[in-house]
Amino acid sequence: MTANLLQILFHDDHFVAVNKPAGLLVHRSDLDRHETAFALQMVRDQVGRHVYPVHRLDRPTSGVLLFALSPEAARRAADAFDSDAVRKTYLAVVRGVTAEEAVIDYPLQELFDRYAANGDKGGEAKEAVTTFRRLAMVELPFPAGKFPTVRYSLLEVRPRTGRRHQIRRHLKHIFHPIIGDTTYGEGRHNRLFRDQLGCSRMLLHAAELTLPHPWSGETVTITAPLDEDFADLIRRLGWQGSIPQDAELRL
Repeated sequence: MTANLLQILFHDDHFVAVNKPAGLLVHRSDLDRHETAFALQMVRDQVGRHVYPVHRLDRPTSGVLLFALSPEAARRAADAFDSDAVRKTYLAVVRGVTAEEAVIDYPLQELFDRYAANGDKGGEAKEAVTTFRRLAMVELPFPAGKFPTVRYSLLEVRPRTGRRHQIRRHLKHIFHPIIGDTTYGEGRHNRLFRDQLGCSRMLLHAAELTLPHPWSGETVTITAPLDEDFADLIRRLGWQGSIPQDAELRL
């Protein structure tokens, strides 16, 4: 894959899915008016036809990103997302040792573009539910604040609703923010990962997307391998065996 090509994970007559790198915008935004690279345009040029975004991934999040190849395909996919027929699975590295599994049921106010850069709330609170299970944890011999060591968890996260920044905001709400999150995370832990482990990206990856195909009715499961920075961190922390086998993340 060259710098100008995205890894295609799925492609048929109606949809195309790619593995979005961390740091790439999905489409133009008022928040980043000076950016010139966008996943939408890159995929359009790669497949040689117009594409229509079905959902969004935050700029610092990597992983499965689905586009429709026609307005009708976009509408049918949107109906599947709205009817809770789509299952999204993420991997996240967070501060501290979480519960083995949990349901976060905490309404979130809507975020609009003019507020999203700093996490300010711009609308009414709506239902938001996220589930997770802890896959692994680690204690590292680095001081942070008054503690001589630090602990982190690797989570498999599944949002049941689709609020903006939902996973990031929910994990902050339970005091386990995602490492590398400069909006909702903790600076000292972000710096520790950057300085001690050489990892500066936000550690949230859209690993898998499962949905019923609107035309065939068959269940389609699309998985995205981790990028080298995230995969190398997993190896260094000894978490290779903790990744679910069905995710096929190819560490």
